[in-house]
Amino acid sequence: MSTPNEPSFRESVELMFNRAVALMDLKPGLENKIRVCNATYTVRFGVRLRGHIHTFTGYRAVHSEHMEPVKGGIRFAPNVHQDEVEALAALMTFKCALVETPFGGSKGGLCIDPREWDEHELEQITRRFAYELAKRDLIHPSQNVPAPDMGTGEREMAWIADQYARMNTTDINARACVTGKPLNAGGIAGRVEATGRGVQYALQEFFRYPEDIAIAGLDGTLEGKKIIVQGLGNVGYHAAKFLSEEDGSLIVGIIERDGALTNEKGLNVEAVRAWIAEHGGVKGCPEGTYVEDGASILEAPCDIMIPAALEGVINLSNAERVQAPLIIEAANGPITAGADEVLRKKGCVIIPDLYANAGGVTVSYFEWVKNLSHIRFGRMGKRQEEAQHLLLINELERLSADKELGWELSPDFKARFLRGAGEIELVRSGLDDTMRTAYQAMRAVWHGRDDVEDLRIAAYLVAIDRIASSYRAKGL
Repeated sequence: MSTPNEPSFRESVELMFNRAVALMDLKPGLENKIRVCNATYTVRFGVRLRGHIHTFTGYRAVHSEHMEPVKGGIRFAPNVHQDEVEALAALMTFKCALVETPFGGSKGGLCIDPREWDEHELEQITRRFAYELAKRDLIHPSQNVPAPDMGTGEREMAWIADQYARMNTTDINARACVTGKPLNAGGIAGRVEATGRGVQYALQEFFRYPEDIAIAGLDGTLEGKKIIVQGLGNVGYHAAKFLSEEDGSLIVGIIERDGALTNEKGLNVEAVRAWIAEHGGVKGCPEGTYVEDGASILEAPCDIMIPAALEGVINLSNAERVQAPLIIEAANGPITAGADEVLRKKGCVIIPDLYANAGGVTVSYFEWVKNLSHIRFGRMGKRQEEAQHLLLINELERLSADKELGWELSPDFKARFLRGAGEIELVRSGLDDTMRTAYQAMRAVWHGRDDVEDLRIAAYLVAIDRIASSYRAKGL
């Protein structure tokens, strides 16, 4: 989607990397080790469908093995190519380092339009792809752990996990070969919402610092802030839902593939989502005003922009007209390197993809740990926690009665306080803590160094420094 005189997505990632390492004191050999993609496997396989053999091309790139297993999603899209997969694998390396999940970076892709195939056909294709990768240890609990990405979800992950288990019947940790599985197939509560939830937590953390809010030319809290979301897929939907329902933000624009919806009073995210599910787009949705040229809404006035779909949607052709003072990259690479420079010069603050969409891999890490430990989070401690809280409530109520103090607990306090933390609460707590500490690490570099102008370079500096430390510790 970028204009012809702009670098490709992979070149954009390379440019960002170069900007960061120019500010570091890395030996050339170590810098190059971190820069290059270790290996990319290309597979071409045939599947008999509809009376013919159809040949599919897939990729699995491993960028860095400074920590293992390596981690990264598998996307199903008709325009998947090696450069894109390698760029995404590099982003995964830096993302995992930034949020301190102990993985190297990897990424996979299959050239396919999932909408062209029936479910049973898609299962055959997915299982064959999984077979080709697994027999080369490119799916393995201790070496390479995929997850969902664009065009894939829980269903595909369940097929992949089952295919791996069929090929490795004695592997007790087989379920840990892939994350993003359904709950009944070894998944974890909160994984589907994780990336969108991470975007919410990232914005909440940003708005805890008046100094940072002021740099973006904003003030106050997330309450009442006008937000435009590009792409109401899994990530965009959950980010919009949580920000509107829990933080009081107004979703004034939603951009989809067939156009956009606008409503200055705020769109009902659930209603728009239901309309898209039924009609395949936003056209005709009564929740807001339909705009046929959806891309034009990227240039509409708002407080926060959330590009949550494709890479390169904000590029040199439109960056100058983008009015949002704060952009949070829920998608991978939605702002090209050229557009990034234009926006920074305008004073726009960009919360980078490296950090902003790391909620998915963070909760994937929790799922992987759950699979290896073979126990649901909260199972051991939830009731004990409730019993401790009940003990305290009973004692307070006894004191009040004995001393005739007339204390009364507020209506729903008792019920909320007595509820012990189950899996979903623990997952959200772990994700919130991860997003907070990662932002604080970026922020310290952003404000602590005169030569660091923006959060993206701060994120790269934190990540590259951690990867370099890992390699040094290995003796490289």
